[in-house]
Amino acid sequence: MQTQYRFFDDLARLANGAAGTFAGARGEVETLIKQRMESVLADMDVVPREEFEVVREMARTAREENDALKKRLDELEAKLAKK
Repeated sequence: MQTQYRFFDDLARLANGAAGTFAGARGEVETLIKQRMESVLADMDVVPREEFEVVREMARTAREENDALKKRLDELEAKLAKK
């Protein structure tokens, strides 16, 4: 009877070891995929999201300033046209 329990204990240890090995392998695969994707994106000259957001905000600010300057220029041209 003792040998039967020992068999199940050994089987349980084997299953736990296999599960740990698969979990480790999964982590390694995820890391490799992430590294490969980063490499591909770097080769494609794709900018990170943070940099894109910064440049988009700069463009929005520049557009607002440009609109304000155009309005001011139109007002000054209108004043000159009246003279």
